[in-house]
Amino acid sequence: MNSKLMRGKNAFSLDELRIDYPNQTEVALKYALIRLSGKGKILSIHKGYYLIITPQYASKGVLPPTLFLDGLMKYLGRPYYISLLNAAVFHGSSHQAPQEFFVVTTFPVLRPTAKKGIKINYISRKEINVSLLETRQTESGYLLLSNPILTAADLVQFEKRVGGLTRVANILHDFIDQIKPESVTKELIEYVHITTIQRLGYLLDEVIKSTTLADTLYFALTDYTTRIRPVVLKASLPTKSLFTDNRWRVVVNTDIDLDV
Repeated sequence: MNSKLMRGKNAFSLDELRIDYPNQTEVALKYALIRLSGKGKILSIHKGYYLIITPQYASKGVLPPTLFLDGLMKYLGRPYYISLLNAAVFHGSSHQAPQEFFVVTTFPVLRPTAKKGIKINYISRKEINVSLLETRQTESGYLLLSNPILTAADLVQFEKRVGGLTRVANILHDFIDQIKPESVTKELIEYVHITTIQRLGYLLDEVIKSTTLADTLYFALTDYTTRIRPVVLKASLPTKSLFTDNRWRVVVNTDIDLDV
């Protein structure tokens, strides 16, 4: 384990051990893993993949997900990016990041990873557009996360998972200055659901009052399609009519207040 730590690694796979110790039997390797796990030196975070628990994290018995997610997803052979509240914190949101992590990946669906009080939820998409991602350096390597505009769109689309639209609006307000108009690209419009773009545009226009960004998003949307149908702001709430009086054709069926 010490040799791996000296090489800057904080995790390893069973396959790597077999290569590093070719003269050891399968039984001997697995016995060593059981012994180290019992001492709290390593933790199986996924079948065949182990975290090396360094002294600074010994009391928790697990590493922060930001230190091992990139390696884990590479081990699984999955594209990914950190999303929702966890990405928002990287972009400047002052709202506290939860213990629950959200990671977007592709199909087939991955079951949540739950270890030592940390839970990683996986959101599945058909594909991931890497042009909408950013790379951040961590103390153990790198991490992929959604750029500010994709983070905003994902927060709106999956608002139930982060506490509702009012919380989403307040989080967006925290890092709105990080969302640049030039980041509203054709790739974004093609990647994100049109209904999500409509709801995001409404929040930018009517709640956050970010007019320049809202204009850019609206013109990009109408360049992409002219078939913008009415959509309710809160999908899970009923509405008596589909009347709208805003350019996004969003039916306002819930109140949203900023904490400012």
